[in-house]
Amino acid sequence: MIWINANTWIDESELIFTASRSSGPGGQNVNKVNTRITLQFHVDSSGSLSPPRKQRILQRLRTRIDSRGYLHVVSQRHRTQQANRNAAIERFRQLLAEALHVAPVRRPTRAPRGAVEKRLADKKKRGTLKKERTSRRRQDTWED
Repeated sequence: MIWINANTWIDESELIFTASRSSGPGGQNVNKVNTRITLQFHVDSSGSLSPPRKQRILQRLRTRIDSRGYLHVVSQRHRTQQANRNAAIERFRQLLAEALHVAPVRRPTRAPRGAVEKRLADKKKRGTLKKERTSRRRQDTWED
């Protein structure tokens, strides 16, 4: 089982893993060992997800889902198949967690009346201070 979040999990038997030649690190090893792992997950036929969650995944991850309905995750960062398999599973878990995350609705708020009044009073005080400075300067220049 792969836990996506606190109340969502996917059975590992629903995932399809294929190995192919990697273009990553490995020197001569790259030319003869299949270390790149491609994880495929058919969203519509998943028994672990409810229909609303399937719709959310299909909508949020539509650029990663092919025309047959498979979600693809590729990993070729590591030198071994097992490490790439673990990396692909972790990336898959992150993608689904992000897709299923529902942001809380923002409730519009207002500044308290006291804060607004204080801001306006400070603004008025600052303006008065500046006005006093300019009036003094003008008087000094006329008297000379």
